[in-house]
Amino acid sequence: MNILGEKHCLKVKDADLSGSSFTDVNFSGCNYDDVNLAGGRYDNVNMAGLHISNANLAGTAISRSRLNGMTINGIEVTELLAAYEAAQEAK
Repeated sequence: MNILGEKHCLKVKDADLSGSSFTDVNFSGCNYDDVNLAGGRYDNVNMAGLHISNANLAGTAISRSRLNGMTINGIEVTELLAAYEAAQEAK
Protein backbone atom coordinates (compact mmCIF):
# COMPACT_ATOMS: atom_id res chain seq x y z
CA MET A 1 0.00 0.00 0.00
CA ASN A 2 1.38 3.41 -0.84
CA ILE A 3 1.26 6.47 1.37
CA LEU A 4 -2.05 7.63 -0.11
CA GLY A 5 -3.63 4.18 0.13
CA GLU A 6 -4.48 4.20 -3.57
CA LYS A 7 -4.00 1.49 -6.16
CA HIS A 8 -1.42 2.30 -8.82
CA CYS A 9 -0.88 0.29 -11.99
CA LEU A 10 2.64 0.51 -13.36
CA LYS A 11 3.83 0.12 -16.92
CA VAL A 12 7.52 -0.61 -16.79
CA LYS A 13 9.63 -1.06 -19.92
CA ASP A 14 13.37 -1.45 -20.47
CA ALA A 15 14.07 -1.31 -16.72
CA ASP A 16 16.73 -2.99 -14.62
CA LEU A 17 15.14 -3.91 -11.28
CA SER A 18 17.80 -6.50 -10.40
CA GLY A 19 18.41 -6.69 -6.68
CA SER A 20 14.99 -5.25 -5.87
CA SER A 21 12.87 -6.62 -3.04
CA PHE A 22 9.08 -6.79 -2.92
CA THR A 23 7.21 -7.56 0.32
CA ASP A 24 3.44 -7.75 0.81
CA VAL A 25 2.78 -6.75 -2.82
CA ASN A 26 -0.19 -7.80 -4.98
CA PHE A 27 0.95 -8.75 -8.48
CA SER A 28 -2.30 -10.59 -9.38
CA GLY A 29 -3.38 -10.06 -12.96
CA CYS A 30 0.03 -8.71 -14.00
CA ASN A 31 1.51 -9.69 -17.33
CA TYR A 32 5.21 -10.34 -17.89
CA ASP A 33 6.70 -10.52 -21.38
CA ASP A 34 10.40 -10.86 -22.21
CA VAL A 35 11.34 -10.78 -18.50
CA ASN A 36 14.46 -12.21 -16.85
CA LEU A 37 13.60 -13.78 -13.46
CA ALA A 38 16.82 -15.83 -13.29
CA GLY A 39 18.22 -16.30 -9.81
CA GLY A 40 15.13 -14.95 -8.07
CA ARG A 41 13.66 -16.42 -4.90
CA TYR A 42 9.95 -16.73 -4.33
CA ASP A 43 8.76 -17.70 -0.85
CA ASN A 44 5.19 -17.87 0.47
CA VAL A 45 3.82 -16.98 -2.98
CA ASN A 46 0.33 -17.64 -4.37
CA MET A 47 0.78 -18.71 -7.98
CA ALA A 48 -2.63 -20.39 -8.39
CA GLY A 49 -3.82 -20.06 -11.98
CA LEU A 50 -0.41 -18.89 -13.21
CA HIS A 51 0.29 -19.66 -16.87
CA ILE A 52 3.89 -20.01 -18.04
CA SER A 53 4.84 -20.57 -21.66
CA ASN A 54 8.00 -20.30 -23.74
CA ALA A 55 10.06 -20.30 -20.53
CA ASN A 56 13.56 -21.48 -19.70
CA LEU A 57 13.09 -23.40 -16.44
CA ALA A 58 16.55 -25.02 -16.44
CA GLY A 59 17.78 -25.31 -12.87
CA THR A 60 14.45 -24.29 -11.38
CA ALA A 61 13.69 -25.93 -8.03
CA ILE A 62 10.23 -26.21 -6.46
CA SER A 63 9.92 -27.49 -2.89
CA ARG A 64 7.37 -27.59 -0.08
CA SER A 65 4.69 -26.47 -2.53
CA ARG A 66 1.09 -27.44 -3.26
CA LEU A 67 1.06 -29.01 -6.73
CA ASN A 68 -2.58 -30.14 -7.05
CA GLY A 69 -3.86 -29.19 -10.50
CA MET A 70 -0.42 -28.15 -11.77
CA THR A 71 0.33 -29.49 -15.24
CA ILE A 72 3.39 -29.62 -17.44
CA ASN A 73 2.57 -29.99 -21.13
CA GLY A 74 -0.94 -31.06 -20.12
CA ILE A 75 0.22 -33.79 -17.71
CA GLU A 76 -0.70 -33.58 -14.01
CA VAL A 77 2.51 -33.06 -12.03
CA THR A 78 1.17 -35.08 -9.09
CA GLU A 79 0.68 -38.02 -11.48
CA LEU A 80 4.21 -37.61 -12.84
CA LEU A 81 5.63 -37.61 -9.31
CA ALA A 82 3.58 -40.68 -8.33
CA ALA A 83 4.83 -42.56 -11.42
CA TYR A 84 8.41 -41.55 -10.64
CA GLU A 85 8.11 -42.68 -7.01
CA ALA A 86 6.57 -46.01 -8.08
CA ALA A 87 9.42 -46.56 -10.54
CA GLN A 88 11.97 -45.80 -7.82
CA GLU A 89 10.33 -48.30 -5.46
CA ALA A 90 10.32 -50.98 -8.18
CA LYS A 91 14.11 -50.79 -8.55
